Order: sequence, then structure tokens, then C-alpha cells
Amino acid sequence: LHVDGYQAYEKTQASLVGCWAHARRKFIEAKKLQGKNKTGKADVVLSLIQKLYGIESRLKDKSADESYQTRQAQSKPILDKLRQWLEKHQPNLVGNSKLIDAANYMANQWPKLIEYINDGRLSIDNNRAERAIKPFVIGRKNWLFSQTATGANASAILYSIIETAKANGLAPYDYITACLDELCQSTPDIDSLLPWNFKG
Repeated sequence: LHVDGYQAYEKTQASLVGCWAHARRKFIEAKKLQGKNKTGKADVVLSLIQKLYGIESRLKDKSADESYQTRQAQSKPILDKLRQWLEKHQPNLVGNSKLIDAANYMANQWPKLIEYINDGRLSIDNNRAERAIKPFVIGRKNWLFSQTATGANASAILYSIIETAKANGLAPYDYITACLDELCQSTPDIDSLLPWNFKG
């Protein structure tokens, strides 16, 4: 499960993979406090993270095996440098509270942040999932009718179907219509299962 640092994920049975976009964002916030045209500790970390993303951009169309091999050869040494930076600087950071927060986040998430290099199918961040869920989050006040777990579950299922259609270049309305048509054809007594009468 590709996640940010939200603690509730720790209670799941899933293997967790961290998100470098969240870690990077915290160092970007810390850099802003350094002052304009000034460089500091945040820049060192951001430069190394940028190198990780550079490797990922070159792996975009590569196989999972090739991604794994490249990450082991090229990304792992960069991650080692980031770990060394943490060990050297995190205990001694003072002043810039954003930098302290960023370093603490990276240290706390470290086992999850490095997990992506161990499987070529994984991504360096969960930005794709966050982009997919953004419409749902923006419209969350519209979803207050989900006052029960059943309603929330139905909402999650429908959004999963819609976002899956979008991710595969399909028109969501047409995709859902095709799915319902298929369901009606394969289940003759579908009307008895649905709270509405779905007829073409």
C-alpha cells in the first residue's frame, strides 16, 4: 500500500511503501525559511531527492526487472547519502522548525521510503493515486449523505470504478453503462437485487 505518513495506515495488514513527494514537500517548505537566494541543509536533501526523480524519469517505460536493477545500482547509493545526511544532521538541528519537521518525517518514514527500490513495479511516490482521488476530496462536502459505512463503501466503489475508467482512457459514463448492461445480461434476476429498476 503506497501511503503518506498518516499513522492509521500502520494499523492495516498491508506492506507499506512511503511517498517521496511528501518527504520532498516538507524540505521545500524548509527551504523557503532559509531566505531568498540562500542555500542550506534543505538544498542538499532536495538535490539528492531530485537525482532520485531523475532516475525514475528514465525508467518510465522500462520493465519491472530493469527498474529494479537500475534502482539497486543507481538509486541505492543516493539513498545511502540521504541516510548519512540524516544521521549526521538530524540530532543537531536547531532553529528552522520546518527543517526539523522535514528531517524527523524522513527519519520516521525511512523504512517505507526506501521500499520502492526493492520492487520494480512500485513507484517513488503515490502522486498518481492522489491525483485520482483529488476530485473526491475537493467535493467531500457533497458526500455528507454517506452517513453509514455502507454508504461510504458504495461511494468508494463507484469512485474506484470511475477513476479506473479514466486511468485507462475510457469515458466513465460509457464504461459504467457497459458494466451495468453486462451485469443485467449475466444476471437475469438483477432487478430483484437492485433498489431501482434498471432497464436499458
